[in-house]
Amino acid sequence: MDVQHNIAEVAADPRLVTAPDPEAGFYAIATRILDSIQTVIDGKPEAARLALTVLLAQGHLLLEDVPGVGKTLLAKTLARTIDCTVNRIQFTPDLLPSDVTGVSIYNQDSRRFEFRPGPVFANIVIGDEINRASAKTQSSLLECMEEHQVTVDGHTHQLGDPFMVVATQNPIEMEGTYPLPEAQRDRFMARISMGYPDARAEADMLETHQSVSPLAAIRPVAGVEDIAGMMRQVREVYVSPAVKDYTVALGRATREHPRLRLGASPRSLLQLLRAAKAGAALEGRDFVLPDDIAAIADAVLAHRLLLDRKATSAGETASGIVADVLSRVPVTREAPRR
Repeated sequence: MDVQHNIAEVAADPRLVTAPDPEAGFYAIATRILDSIQTVIDGKPEAARLALTVLLAQGHLLLEDVPGVGKTLLAKTLARTIDCTVNRIQFTPDLLPSDVTGVSIYNQDSRRFEFRPGPVFANIVIGDEINRASAKTQSSLLECMEEHQVTVDGHTHQLGDPFMVVATQNPIEMEGTYPLPEAQRDRFMARISMGYPDARAEADMLETHQSVSPLAAIRPVAGVEDIAGMMRQVREVYVSPAVKDYTVALGRATREHPRLRLGASPRSLLQLLRAAKAGAALEGRDFVLPDDIAAIADAVLAHRLLLDRKATSAGETASGIVADVLSRVPVTREAPRR
């Protein structure tokens, strides 16, 4: 399926989108998606749940770990569970920004420049090994991820809705990788480190994956309209002033932490709250608790923090700093209503 047809499916012809099942509620659809992902990704229910949380919170996901632990497989599985347009970009050192966003080409017949969309024009964009491309190419995603649009030769082109980037990257100490710029990392709502599966899950993988990949059997269990409806429900989840104060206190604590030279940005706090709302909805609640904020804080904040030299040389980690902040910041209690 070419990119031009993808755009038509997303924006121009909504009749092509599968209609949602009126009997399928939020929890039922979420359960189907998670069950489908876990048939492929063995022993990683937390990663599957966080990926769905980021999708429903209208964010972008960064999957970081060593090669071979299932980063790309998780991204592809999530994409296949939803009946939507999907494009994959293999990031390489020679990839150009126009290879991602698209390019204007002169048409001799019409004697006009015509825009040919790049692979970023899809509902879900899988960026494989994003940190193997140059910083210039990585930065081509900044406008796409933040504003859901692409500007080429002075003309702005809107992306589809929903729109999510699921990117994988290898640790920066591995050969042939470039560090993601701070502005790029801040666009990702959450980061997942996959880690190795436990012994039982790895044994099951050797049994079920040796002949054919379970990914081949995955079929969509939800449509674009289903996901859009779930996103609307997430946006309606209530957040009390006390929870907002607690979120702000966490962010300010990172900026004032003695072992950090870059703390959480205002954007990261907004995304932390959105992710917590999605997490609460997945728990069957229409309100956010401080526990929802604390549960998602490491995934949302850690990849944005920059440690100072002393903390780095001492072997401290950003996740450790987040845990320290969570232990120090008191939970704001809301005054009882009269």
